[in-house]
Amino acid sequence: MTTSGAGTAHRTGTTAARTGVWFVGARGSVATTAVAGCAAVAAGLHPPTGMVTESPPFAESGLPALSSLVFGGHDTTSCPLPKRAEALTAAGVLPHGLPSAIHTELDAAEREIRAGGPQPGDARSDEELIESFAADLVDFTRRTGAVRTVVVNVSSTEPDPGPNAPHMRASSLYAAAAVRARCPYVDFTPSTGLRTASLMAAAEAAGLSHAGRDGKTGQTLLRSVLAPMFVQRTLAVRAWSGTNLLGGGDGAALADPAAAAAKNAGKERVLTDILGTAPEGEVHIDDVPALGDWKTAWDHIAFDGFLGSRMILQTIWQGCDSALAAPLVLDLARLTARAHETGLSGALPQLGFYFKDPDGGPAALAEQYAALLAFAGRLAESG
Repeated sequence: MTTSGAGTAHRTGTTAARTGVWFVGARGSVATTAVAGCAAVAAGLHPPTGMVTESPPFAESGLPALSSLVFGGHDTTSCPLPKRAEALTAAGVLPHGLPSAIHTELDAAEREIRAGGPQPGDARSDEELIESFAADLVDFTRRTGAVRTVVVNVSSTEPDPGPNAPHMRASSLYAAAAVRARCPYVDFTPSTGLRTASLMAAAEAAGLSHAGRDGKTGQTLLRSVLAPMFVQRTLAVRAWSGTNLLGGGDGAALADPAAAAAKNAGKERVLTDILGTAPEGEVHIDDVPALGDWKTAWDHIAFDGFLGSRMILQTIWQGCDSALAAPLVLDLARLTARAHETGLSGALPQLGFYFKDPDGGPAALAEQYAALLAFAGRLAESG
């Protein structure tokens, strides 16, 4: 990271400068929950549970207010955001009555969603797609009066591209558009996104801050807490196996073995980084459509104790994926926007607390949290 120099107000009104948040996958469950949650918290309808940036250590960091965020995005689906919110309410993801209470905010975000791509049969070249996406970003920032727009990728996981792929992956097209429009970028997915040599160099040259990748919301979060315990107690981990059961769009996307492999790489890397070696065992992902937006993660850990005594630890994590992810997405948008405002460019390893596969820094959650708090202090000192 180097130094380069440097939403619609909620119904009670504000004079704060607006900050744009542009979602890739704007009509998905995570983006919809983030938009709805931001409106609900800003209006005082719900507490900011799960939002680390709303805790006391960040009070003086100069982060953009939730009431100042304005949302838009790209998506390849057509279901309007208010209807998507109603569906999430019916599924138990959003509280009953919330979509009607924040209909104005949902409708405003829906009006700022543009067609993504490439769609089946789309004959446009990579360059034409990048230029179109970048133009949407520039237009959004200009029309909303945002001082800056942060692009956040919350779309479905892509398989890793092959070495001779004829076209850029969609996630990289959007990342390239963010760089061209001079927008800071956050990748909450394990997709390629900004992580190509040419795009990273272009982001650096443009003085853009960026963070990623693959949000850490459940199983890997727990692994980043438990693995240091074994190291600190000098207990030898022999095997660490896991299974994920999930439904919804994420489950469908990860039914593709190549996409699942991209997802699992980050889960397994956390253990290797902390334990110093890769234990036996794998992570399996099963698509269970009946689970909807809920997921269950089970881990089986075999380890040796004193005099070679063999022991087992099993964990079960059950949660609502969108409700776990949405507050983190809002945190990342605010932190990345503030980093850009203070003139920071390049990767932000201090935000590794939020990711399975961060841009450097420690892998253990406690150390990542300490780095995040130090970063909050640095942002506060920037005025």
